[in-house]
Order: sequence, then C-alpha cells, then structure tokens
Amino acid sequence: MRFYEAKSLITSTRGPNNYRDYSKAALGRVQQIRELLNAGLSTQAIRAILPCLQSPRDPIAFKGVTFETVATLERERDSLTERIDILARNRHAIADYLAELQKRAE
Repeated sequence: MRFYEAKSLITSTRGPNNYRDYSKAALGRVQQIRELLNAGLSTQAIRAILPCLQSPRDPIAFKGVTFETVATLERERDSLTERIDILARNRHAIADYLAELQKRAE
C-alpha cells in the first residue's frame, strides 16, 4: 500500500497513533491498480488513467492531460496490443498442438 502511495496512486490519512489509515475507496483502488499492473500497464500509465476510471457514470476528467501523458498511454496501448497478438499466436499454436494430439490418440 505504501508503494502505491509513494507512486501517487492512492492516499491515506494518519490516525492518532500516526499509522496510515486507508479508506474503503483506496482499498478498491488498490484492487483496480493490481488488475491494471497484471494487464501490463506501468504505474506511470495507471496514474494517468486512474482519474478516468473513478466511476463509469462520472464524466471523464481531462484536466491536466499533457502531451507526455498521451504519449505514455499510446506506448502502453501499443505494448498491450503487441502482447495480445503474441498471446493469441501462442493460444493458436497450443490449440493446434492439442488437436494434433487428439488425432493421434484416436
């Protein structure tokens, strides 16, 4: 949690004992961050798009979007597209291999 806070992805408050307190919203945000990280996005890209992912019903906030942010997101999109293509080829190769094994087993 502190890692995500250090990357400005979540925030916390301090309790009387000086321990960090995280809201339920922050805990939900952590789950969303983990899913995005697992999808291959960098923390920089996640930080750029998190304001757009607050709630599907909320209007997307575009204030503060820079050319650098756009370029980062374009790189992330291209990287994800490449990974998807590789995964699809691997899935196809495995399916072909399994089909051949099943033919030979008959």
